[in-house]
Amino acid sequence: MIGGSQVAMSTNIKAILFDSGRVLNYPKSGNWFITPSFFKYVDKDVFNSISKNKKKVAFKKAYNYINSCKLIKTQEEEYGHFIKYYNIFFKELPELDLKTDAVKGIAKDLVYNPQKYIFFDEVVNVISILSKKYKLGIVSDAWPSLNMVFEAAELKNYFSTFVVSSMLGATKPESIMYQTALDELGVLPENTVFIDDNLKNCIGANKLGIHSVLLCRIKFQYVLNKVFSVGKGYDVINNLHQLTKIKCMRISI
Repeated sequence: MIGGSQVAMSTNIKAILFDSGRVLNYPKSGNWFITPSFFKYVDKDVFNSISKNKKKVAFKKAYNYINSCKLIKTQEEEYGHFIKYYNIFFKELPELDLKTDAVKGIAKDLVYNPQKYIFFDEVVNVISILSKKYKLGIVSDAWPSLNMVFEAAELKNYFSTFVVSSMLGATKPESIMYQTALDELGVLPENTVFIDDNLKNCIGANKLGIHSVLLCRIKFQYVLNKVFSVGKGYDVINNLHQLTKIKCMRISI
């Protein structure tokens, strides 16, 4: 059931592609790069005493590094790159005085902890229902460890394609991200729906002929985007239950 009702969608839609972060899941700590065990290694009081601007600069410099690493195919490679990421990050925050073993521990927690993300409440139910009628896929800007997260949540088997940017060497909205998923599922763009929380990624999918859905879980963002989406060729929803309201699917309850 979706939103409490059994639904049937139009047969012209054969596949649904999902972004992962903020669509299906979110970081347990609230920050993608603060791991669940981060404060096992970092003094929380000292960390909180550092100015927001200084931490912002540290995150930016570290992110610029990891964002430049376009091709990361294995978790082992991911681990090595995140050791470098955190070395850059903590170099900007010398007051934390973090040792090499602690840096490695945090990197390991990010790469090998399958519980680092939490899935939104409706995800398991909605994905289970949709998988009975549609081919499902993931198209996400992420790293190889995302596979582990879905496996641990017992969700991986619902998806017939799992396109991760670092493993492909490209990021959304590059067309190869969407096209790879379409090819692996054996479906046409016009028979596909794509759901993302980033408008530029939705527009990228639209350019291929995929029907896009912008997911805004924060209410005021949802209302604002709903108003400005009129006539733009994409739908806006507040949660996955609202897939029942998308016209291109011609849903009947």
